[in-house]
Amino acid sequence: MATIPQFAQLPLVGQTAEHHAWEVFGHDDQLGTVNLLTPERVRHAATLVRTGRTINLNLPLNFPITLYGGFRSGYRHHIEVNRGGRDDYVDNFAMQGSSQWDSLRHIRFREFGYYGGRQDEDVDGKGLLGIEHWAQHGIIGRGVLLDAAGYMERQGTPLEATKKFAMDGSFLEAVAKAQGLQLQPGDIVLLRTGWLTWYKTLDEAGREALRGTLHPGAGGMGCPGLDPSQATAGWVWDRQIAAMAADNVALEALPVDTATGFQHRRLIALQGMPIGEVWDLDALAQDCAADGVYEFMLVSAPLNLPGGVGSPPNAYALK
Repeated sequence: MATIPQFAQLPLVGQTAEHHAWEVFGHDDQLGTVNLLTPERVRHAATLVRTGRTINLNLPLNFPITLYGGFRSGYRHHIEVNRGGRDDYVDNFAMQGSSQWDSLRHIRFREFGYYGGRQDEDVDGKGLLGIEHWAQHGIIGRGVLLDAAGYMERQGTPLEATKKFAMDGSFLEAVAKAQGLQLQPGDIVLLRTGWLTWYKTLDEAGREALRGTLHPGAGGMGCPGLDPSQATAGWVWDRQIAAMAADNVALEALPVDTATGFQHRRLIALQGMPIGEVWDLDALAQDCAADGVYEFMLVSAPLNLPGGVGSPPNAYALK
């Protein structure tokens, strides 16, 4: 792979102060930072499988349906019974209704377009940036868990699931160091904030009370997550992180401060990085804490859906 430029060396978008990586992997690229998951790195990830333990990272597809409104409000599962057995199909199945990946056609950067500067006519008319490209490649490599919730609890200052706590690069480095972990180029970083752990404890009424509060602006729900600043986006790029996923609803901390920026626009649209949300990381965190090993092989197979905007991750950690 060609040398990856530092964040500060990336060109600016128009007259803005934002950097883009639209030409780093080639003019016609549709993978973004998934390009960092090279065969050599996949082979290395396979050497991390020591015991053969497989840990599921996906929530049930019908959870958390009360969090979302509109088209994400839940699917209808139909089962047809006949003399020979059963068949089934699903109506109103939202690709981002549970644990999910956001694809490169999910978010655009203002009038400048989607990843690579593509406009709607490129995305719709030419079928570019669909999640099928990641499906055909696979999101497979060295996974690392940064258990921020566990780290803060050990510090005696537990995170509050409903309050904003922004985690910048130096904070994430401190978590990694405390876990005896060194980040490597091509890592798939899983960030545990403890938000989902808290959400699981709510009863039906508590979950229903959150319906409609998932929006990034002022007045929306609060939660810990990735710091939204440009400096943190630069930290992510310079560490050559291939993908990031969290157990919260946006990866980044909420609510969004528009003066600082919306990290989705930087990481997805400008840098071409997969963002995962609402991943179930509790069992993985327990396993990592038990043996002190926070690295593993991560295997994720997004749905091979032509033109898909998102997908369940279908992800497992192999230890």
